[in-house]
Amino acid sequence: MAKPRVVVVGAGFGGFSCLRGLERRLPRGAAELVLVNPSDYHLYTPLLPQVAAGVINPADAAVPLRGLRRTRLKPGEAIGIDLDARTVTVRDRDGNVSGIGWDRLVLAPGSVTRAFDIPGLTEHAHGFKTIIEAVYLRERVLAQLELADGLRDGAERAAYTTFVVVGAGLAGTEYVAQMRMFVRSALAAYPRLRAEHIRWIIVDPGHRVLSHLDPGLSERALAILRARDVEVRLGAAVDRLTADTVHLNDGTTVACRLLVWTAGVAACPLVGELGLPTEKGRIVVGADLGVPGRPDVVALGDAAVVPDLTRPGSVCPQTAQHAMRQGHAAARNVAAGLGHGRARPYRHRDLGAVADLGGGQAVAAPFGLRVTGRAAAAITGAYHLFALPAAGTRLRVAADWALAGLVSRQTVSLGLVPDAAAELSRAEQLSIQPSAEPEPGRTPA
Repeated sequence: MAKPRVVVVGAGFGGFSCLRGLERRLPRGAAELVLVNPSDYHLYTPLLPQVAAGVINPADAAVPLRGLRRTRLKPGEAIGIDLDARTVTVRDRDGNVSGIGWDRLVLAPGSVTRAFDIPGLTEHAHGFKTIIEAVYLRERVLAQLELADGLRDGAERAAYTTFVVVGAGLAGTEYVAQMRMFVRSALAAYPRLRAEHIRWIIVDPGHRVLSHLDPGLSERALAILRARDVEVRLGAAVDRLTADTVHLNDGTTVACRLLVWTAGVAACPLVGELGLPTEKGRIVVGADLGVPGRPDVVALGDAAVVPDLTRPGSVCPQTAQHAMRQGHAAARNVAAGLGHGRARPYRHRDLGAVADLGGGQAVAAPFGLRVTGRAAAAITGAYHLFALPAAGTRLRVAADWALAGLVSRQTVSLGLVPDAAAELSRAEQLSIQPSAEPEPGRTPA
């Protein structure tokens, strides 16, 4: 008899953890494991702010999928799923379309940047969820500093040295904090620019930065940002934008040539096309991560609404911490469905959150404690090294940190990512939400 085939869609925190768990739990030869994913790496997204700021080499935030020794990679994007025929339709980089059958399906396609119906947003904003976007943003900032250094007109120069970030969740706050320090150190390469010429603005409709954290830690993060001369506009939102201006809903107009959009995420559009029960675009699953009425399908991470058994009546937050643990639980339950082990419901009590603000500054809440300063920075760094799934990757990241502390970062723009490839409408699939509150940034802890 043919071996049962387990197909996992997506190599984010949930899908990658699930496959690692399946390789440990299933005896060799017990099942065929197949991963459908556009790239050949798992991206450790919490390090993207450090990639953008030149602290981490871009390749060091990517964990090669070839480390999954018993999993076959089917490179490409899942563009359709037929639940009745049990097939996944995949389109590869060359546009070739093929199908793959499955006996068990694990849906972990992750999320995309959530955009709103704001004039000019998809044409002029840039997201911050991929390595391509992180590399582009670093090079774009350096290119604008280069242009500004040669300008005499103060107003035109100000437009090139003003950077607006929308979203004060984890991604936006860490990006601003890291990039503010990077640009400050890079000014030595631009003799006609001074620190007072550089303007960083973070905009959020909420009333706190890092709103998923304890209010005291949120206030501490806000104080760090303001000490670095970051303008924090809380209770504000973008009304419209053009190639060189940002219009806020309080009537303010900001001359700006770069806007970074980090105002929340939405489930991958694929999950909304399956005809399964959803809530806010995410598949409703049971505590065992199974889709009701479909014992052959499980969903997790940003693709699923998972009940939180540690807080009855609530659902698990969309964090990397939960996605990784759900991946382990999905592996255990899928293996049990194939006759290996025993299934159990997913239960995980949140261990806390961390936010790295660079320069030895961080805020952390491990196990309900409140930690700031260098102690929090040490906890944050230790967590990332522990969470990285490969020993070689840990060593390279640690070496990057050590090197960043010894020598200044390079201030060259190589032009590796063309402008067109980094447009928000092209870099990611988008879910347009005409009216909804942005979700807080993801926390790695």
